[in-house]
Amino acid sequence: MTFYDDATGERVELSVATFANWVAKTSNLLQGDLAAAPGDRVALLLPAHWQTAVWLLACASVGVVADVGGDPKAADVVVSGPDSLEAALACSGERVALALRPLGGRFPRTPDGFVDYAVEVPSQGDRFAPFSPVDPKEPALVVGGREFSGAEVVERARAEGTGDRVLSGLAYDTWDGLNAGLYGPLATGGSVVLCRHLDQLGDEGLAKRIESERVAVVRR
Repeated sequence: MTFYDDATGERVELSVATFANWVAKTSNLLQGDLAAAPGDRVALLLPAHWQTAVWLLACASVGVVADVGGDPKAADVVVSGPDSLEAALACSGERVALALRPLGGRFPRTPDGFVDYAVEVPSQGDRFAPFSPVDPKEPALVVGGREFSGAEVVERARAEGTGDRVLSGLAYDTWDGLNAGLYGPLATGGSVVLCRHLDQLGDEGLAKRIESERVAVVRR
């Protein structure tokens, strides 16, 4: 995955090994420190971002339900970006805050009522093993008001993915956005250039990015 934020100029390139390491550490944080278990619901109040992709796969690894944009009141754990912290306080369970700063930087001051993801995740283990086997038939994802099992996510991603290098400027609040920006490329051996605030780039800038990143498919 290569991530751009065209509002800040940030660019992050993650190899398969680096991305997998982030997923393992986040899975260990979720299962261990946050005590999340299969069937629990994790509300993800996050934009399309490389760290959101990490959290989605960590949820799948543990066997919890990733509820994208879900109601914090109904969640066992809430994971929030800096713009949704007030709403996230409605969660009575564990609360995790992501600063979404370049290079995974932490908050200057940890928000009250939260743990800072960037502070907690580095010390987690580099390998992950779930306490309980993950059942692919159980609910794994809720997005756009629809619930998917783990098997359905994989089946649909394989059917709709192209195996190409995809540039996606879509939000993560719909299946199409999640599929273009994560699941489709992952399931079919492709790769993704995930772009936040792509509308600020302009047509000429987009054309240059498509060429420099060797993009085959554009979703916007």
